[in-house]
Amino acid sequence: MNVKPVSLLGQVVRLEPLRIEHVPELTCVGLDRRIWRYMVYGEITTEAQMSHFVTTLLQRAATGTDLPFAVIYQATNRAIGCTRYMTIKSNHRSLEIGGTWYGVDYQRTKVNTESKFLLLEHAFEKLECIRVQFKTDLRNQRSQRALERIFAEKEGVLRHHMILPNGEVRDSVYYSIIASEWPQVRARLKEMLSQKYE
Repeated sequence: MNVKPVSLLGQVVRLEPLRIEHVPELTCVGLDRRIWRYMVYGEITTEAQMSHFVTTLLQRAATGTDLPFAVIYQATNRAIGCTRYMTIKSNHRSLEIGGTWYGVDYQRTKVNTESKFLLLEHAFEKLECIRVQFKTDLRNQRSQRALERIFAEKEGVLRHHMILPNGEVRDSVYYSIIASEWPQVRARLKEMLSQKYE
């Protein structure tokens, strides 16, 4: 499993390797506090904080544990969020999709569905993963419903999994898709993308 920078092209979005040059556009869409409510990074409210966020992800990419993407909205050719492969375990042919956020105007649109489709397709069909996992805050019901809609399997809750920057103690829910389930998940995502709304 050779995870390396790649661009993934869809109809609505393009996922391209995250670069420091994306910071101004990400700042334009990413300073709304609602985006960061359940994220482990704390709130990002300034361009300097966004720059630090991107720099940190690029440092993780340099170690081989993460592969971050800027989510580019095709209609405007502008960055409107981020997502990434993380917890990359090549020896086990597994990884996690996470750290995902989008500007508020792009939430509850086909942006997330297509981004997940592109990442999963690449993971299972090019990288030959046998497992892709997701985790989310137990309080984040919207994220859990989205994962369940695409037939990700709920595996369980890690209680008091981490302490967030604001001091809250987070329980994390884990989901996964394994290689044998990918054809069904693929069909479900294609069906969702063919609809007018998610």
